[in-house]
Amino acid sequence: MIRRALEARKSAYCPYSHFAVGACVECEDGSLYDGCNIENASYGACNCAERTAIFKAISEGHTRIVRIAVAGGKEGEDPSEYTYPCGICRQVLFEFGGEKTEVIPVISEEKALKTTMGELLPDAFGPDNLSKETD
Repeated sequence: MIRRALEARKSAYCPYSHFAVGACVECEDGSLYDGCNIENASYGACNCAERTAIFKAISEGHTRIVRIAVAGGKEGEDPSEYTYPCGICRQVLFEFGGEKTEVIPVISEEKALKTTMGELLPDAFGPDNLSKETD
């Protein structure tokens, strides 16, 4: 996963921020999906690497994410600091994984950290907060 996240950075389209991010998600069945950040001159139309990878998995019928590796840094250079998912990506990760989803920020194959969505997004709002009742 770490290698795939680092490799996915190479496909990042980031002509505005020059910050390339790659991600790799692992689904409940062990399948892996990669993604990169994709920017747009209309900044609201940008998509993060994490959501690109998650949406690829969802579009292939996988709805449970168990872990994600994320690598980011200045375009054209190897990562030098750990990159964590932004707030929107954390919410999407919580939706499709929950508080136990493992998040692995990476600098290299040798340098990786581990945390969970519960630590990154405590007291998250998710599907269980919505009423299951219908009128």
